[in-house]
Amino acid sequence: MSQENQFIRFAGSHSLMPQEEKLEKAFKKDSLKIGIPAEKQADERRIALIPDGVRLLTAHGNQVFVQRGAGKFAQYSDHEYAEAGATIVEDASETYQADLILKVAPPDIEELAFTHNGQALFSVLQQNAHSRDWFELVLRQKLVALAFEHIQDKSGALPLLRSMSEIIGNMCVVVAAEYLCHPEYGKGQMLGGFPGVAPTEVVIIGSGNVAEYASRGFLGMGCLVKVFDNSMYKLRTLQNNLGQRIYTSALQPDLIGEALQTADVVIGAKHTNDGTTSCMISAAMIKKMKAGAVIIDVSIDQGGCFETSRPTNHKNPVYQEFDITHYAVPNMASRVPRTASVAFNNFFMPLLLQIAEAGGVQAYLQSDRAFAKGVYAFNGKLTNHFIAQKHRLPFHHLELLLAAFY
Repeated sequence: MSQENQFIRFAGSHSLMPQEEKLEKAFKKDSLKIGIPAEKQADERRIALIPDGVRLLTAHGNQVFVQRGAGKFAQYSDHEYAEAGATIVEDASETYQADLILKVAPPDIEELAFTHNGQALFSVLQQNAHSRDWFELVLRQKLVALAFEHIQDKSGALPLLRSMSEIIGNMCVVVAAEYLCHPEYGKGQMLGGFPGVAPTEVVIIGSGNVAEYASRGFLGMGCLVKVFDNSMYKLRTLQNNLGQRIYTSALQPDLIGEALQTADVVIGAKHTNDGTTSCMISAAMIKKMKAGAVIIDVSIDQGGCFETSRPTNHKNPVYQEFDITHYAVPNMASRVPRTASVAFNNFFMPLLLQIAEAGGVQAYLQSDRAFAKGVYAFNGKLTNHFIAQKHRLPFHHLELLLAAFY
């Protein structure tokens, strides 16, 4: 067999095996139909698969249906998707004929009407943005629905959330620099520190992935960074990852209030598993901050870290309260859609190959219980405890449902 004619098959174990003789059988057994509708939310510019990922999936016998224009904001053309083997369709309803729907923003009521019994739906959940009626419709459609932000890997980490957090952490530096020197919303200050000029003071609430990547960027610019959290373990891990002993502190009102009064930039980056942010900086504390300071509330999708926060969008991302500029866009990573789309693709492309090899999503859930943590609805049953509690809906354990299903 010549090297040019070998077909390298990506197996579920991630091994590389030339298996041309098994390819035809795999095509017949492991085929998935994947639908990628265009995003309807005005602020959502990302796409979960790029043409390179589509090319590998179709080479393994899977079918990918992409709605025309779905990749345009990430600078991927319909021609690139077609060349990669995707079928370009005109209407969103055509993509919803697939076995698995892969999109970024959660579907609205109209889109949910296109879904059908047993279909798999992968998207961001944004559980605080949905009413009880929305979840009841998901259940009536009897979907297997997974939330990007809840999917775990075998170490218990949240790989997609981590990827987006790394991007957002870096974006915080860009946004802070933009609005500190903004003629209307800032005070003409350059981000960083220079000889004879006091460094920019940055306060970060939370010490997870966003905080780590934001800290790297701000420290690299010469800023003075202070990080607050109620987890000493996470603060210690942050210092170890950064390789230097930056200022860290417990979340004590007096200490953080003092830090806020001299801060030029404040980042709210607390994340909780139940979808609600536990940290709240009062309006009285914000009122004492310096005029022209910048607040970036990364946690706005969970309710926000600041009493004065309210969701904004990419078109109108900021507003001022007490002369303090607030940036509170829920999907910050969508500001760099191409970068974020590549990160999504890097996760989903190998995962979809494994799902196809297993024989579908429901079969794959049996073999990867960490991945199953992302499931919030399974064939008409709600499997997320926090959602069930918030909307007073019946809760079911996914493990029992899977055991009964098989």
